[in-house]
Formats: sequence, structure tokens, C-alpha cells
Amino acid sequence: METVSNFKYLLDDISSIIDTDGKIDQTLYSKYDVKRGLRDSDGRGVLTGLTEISDVSGFRVEGNERIPIPGELYYQGYDVRELVKGFSGSKHGFEETTFLLLFGELPTEKQLKEFMTIIGTLRPLPENFNRDVIMKAPSRNIMNCLERCVLTLYSYDDDPDNIDVRHVLLQSLSLIARFPVIASYGYQSYRHKFMDSSLVIHRPKPELSTAENILRLLRPDPTFTDLEAQVLDICLVLHAEHGGGNNSTFTTHVISTTGTDTYSTVAGSLGSLKGPRHGGANLKVQQMIADLKANVEDTESDAQVKAYLMKILKKQAFDKAGLIYGMGHAIYTISDPRAEILKEAARKLSEAEGFVKEFELYDRVERIAKELIVKNRAVQKPVCANVDLYSGFVYSVLKIPVELFTPMFAIARIAGWSAHRIEELANHGKIIRPAYKYVGNHREYLPIDERNW
Repeated sequence: METVSNFKYLLDDISSIIDTDGKIDQTLYSKYDVKRGLRDSDGRGVLTGLTEISDVSGFRVEGNERIPIPGELYYQGYDVRELVKGFSGSKHGFEETTFLLLFGELPTEKQLKEFMTIIGTLRPLPENFNRDVIMKAPSRNIMNCLERCVLTLYSYDDDPDNIDVRHVLLQSLSLIARFPVIASYGYQSYRHKFMDSSLVIHRPKPELSTAENILRLLRPDPTFTDLEAQVLDICLVLHAEHGGGNNSTFTTHVISTTGTDTYSTVAGSLGSLKGPRHGGANLKVQQMIADLKANVEDTESDAQVKAYLMKILKKQAFDKAGLIYGMGHAIYTISDPRAEILKEAARKLSEAEGFVKEFELYDRVERIAKELIVKNRAVQKPVCANVDLYSGFVYSVLKIPVELFTPMFAIARIAGWSAHRIEELANHGKIIRPAYKYVGNHREYLPIDERNW
């Protein structure tokens, strides 16, 4: 980077060209009926595939009109509300959900026990992997650590390019099992390298669930309560899958259709999820709440909180983007079922851990923001809280560091990515290759001594 900076004058000149000539006339998107972001003008996603893995809905269609309905989310045909209710008191709902997503059916008690044994057996990293890969070059961003480790695991696979569905299933199970370990060790190495903290490394226990192992691996004292593990388990269940159209899952489909290996595919999905417009929204919520506390004298006052949120909408507060983070969703309108479920879990956790006032602030923001957004943005549909409003709060109460907020998303979503990759490979889909319309100008070649810009 230092060598490149020596050519700053050239970079500045090139940047000026990008700023002026690199921007496409926005009216051309309408002229050529280009679906920006693969979305229709009314906000609906362009239909690009079929899936049996999950169903996401926030409206019903009557003629040409979309009627908002309470949000619905189904995993392999099962309502996620019923699944979470069935997992009540359990600390391995995520394992049941993973089994369901991969195999299409809920496991029997015997199958779940065997499945958890498989996951527990696969969870440890290869010998010296932590020392040679994770600790040798710690990353400031744990998502990059995950990507690097996934790509490196290719070298530890005896048959990495085999895309037979049965082999891909084994690779997927291995990654699902190891993601919590990689993320936890990556974070501990980051703290040791960049924060001069003591290096604390615990081994995962094969008999523990994913949620239990995460808490065990992250805490210097590897203890936790049943309620903490249960609430974290609910978070993992709710983030495990959300249809084939979200950016990272669509990335999984796109890369899988090329016929490449599992490790390259998952690394691409991680790169997608890392983006703050996809996987980092709950961190934005935490930052917004922190800014609210710093700028609102009485956070228990509806009037003062309302005034602050109004400043956000007017681009006068927080990051000046005009967005109240944690509110609104591309599909859900009246409600996000994940937010509703997690809100109740967050309430119970806040009561047990002494964070009731903090929880009430989030509830107050949700209640006031719903009204403000509809009133001041002239939106034609209701606006609901999304799952990101409460997930960051839950992670904070569980003492999960902010550096792991997006990796926690990945630890859960690898289950959905794996299911979609297997579905894509099993159906032998065509390579995904959308078209881009060229709107530039054709030019004659100029010899180098005649160029001037």
C-alpha cells in the first residue's frame, strides 16, 4: 500500500475520471426496464428460482394489489413460530433446524442424538490449525478470518472438488460444526494480537449444543445458564435460513451453478454477508442506540426519544443516512415473525440478567419509529421492526462482543447456505448468468502518444 501511495497523483487523476465518466445515467434503468437489485419497481424480488427449503411472506396478492399480512416464515413447510415453540426449554433447537433444512424432515429423538454426535465429532479443527492458520495472522475482522479459514480447509480435504451431493453434505456438516470454533478462536486471537489481552482458548465439548459451545468458547470462565443457552439457540434458529433470494443465499446459488467446490462457494457467501447492508445491520442498531443514549437526556421520555428519531429521519443525527436501523424489511410489512419471537426471548433474558430498562428502550424505539416512518416517509405499507432490532441487544446481554455480531449470523446461516447448495446441485440447474445492457460509446483506438486526458 505504501508503494501505491507514491503514485497518488495518478490515482487522483483516475479517480476523477471514475467520478465523472463512470456514473451511469439513472434514467436509463427505466428506459431499458432494468431490474436494479433484481427487484421490480414495486419492490418485489424478480423470480429467479424455485426452492422447497423455506417460504417467506409479508403480503398476499389480490389481482394486481399486494395486501399486507402478518409476516410468515416456514422452514421446509413448518411455521418457524411452531418450531420455536416446540423447542421450548431446549438448547439444541439449532441442531434440529439444521437437520430439517438439510434433510427435509424433523428428526426423531434417535436421529437427533446421532446427528448431534456427528456434529460433535466434526467440531474440532484439524491438528495445529488454530496455531498455523488462525493465530499466525489474526484478522481485525472475524468475517475475513472465517473466509480465510474456509478456503484453507480446502487443503485439508482429501477430495475437495468432489461435488457429488453426498460428499457435499459431509463437507457442509463439517463447516456447520466448525464455524463456531473458527469464529471464537479468531476473536480470541484478535484480542490477543490487537488488544493485548490474555489468550484464552477452550476446547469445544462434543456433548454440548452449538449454542452451549459458543458461550463456552468465548468466556474466560466457560460457564453459562440454561436460559442464556436457550436464548442464543433461538437466535441461531431464527437466523439459520430466510429464503433463496437474500443476497448471501443467492450468492450460494450463483457460485454453486458454476460447479466449483464447497469451500469456494461458502467463502463467497461469507463475503456477501460481511457487507453492512446485509449482515451488519444489528451492529448498526447497537451504534444507533449508543448515539441515542449520548444525545438524549431522558431515554425513558417518549417525547425526547421521538425528537431524536425524527432527527435521524431528517438526516440530522447518527450517521446522517436517514435510516432508523432495525425498522422495516423488504418483504415483511405488518410484522417480522423472527423479531416477534426474539423480542419475547429478549424480554425474559433482560428480566433474568437485570437489563429491563435497556429492553424497554428498544421497545420504545420500535413503538415510536413505526409511527414516525409511516407518517414522515409517506410509505404505502406498514413498517415493522425486523430481527436486527433485538438480536444485537440479546448478544450484548449475553456478553458476545460486537466483533462477533455478523459472524454469529454466519454461524447460523451456514445451515441455510448448505441446504440451498445441495438443492442447487441435486437439481442440476443451469449456470446463473443474467445480462447487463451496455450503455457506453464505442471508440476508436488511439496510439499512446496521441492520448490526452
